[in-house]
Amino acid sequence: MLSAAKPVAVWAGVARAREPQVGDFWGRCDDARAAGTAPIYASEPGYREGMDRDGDGVACEPFR
Repeated sequence: MLSAAKPVAVWAGVARAREPQVGDFWGRCDDARAAGTAPIYASEPGYREGMDRDGDGVACEPFR
């Protein structure tokens, strides 16, 4: 049952398809979302303040 829940969670934006990896760099949040790494937290590879619109340490949040 849990394996069926992950795709739904990824689709809903509450889980990632893959974890951010060293060397990740996204020009914009749509690219990070398409790669399955959003949201990106401040301590993770690929995070940039320019992608964190509200300054809360989470870039590319599932809601806009």
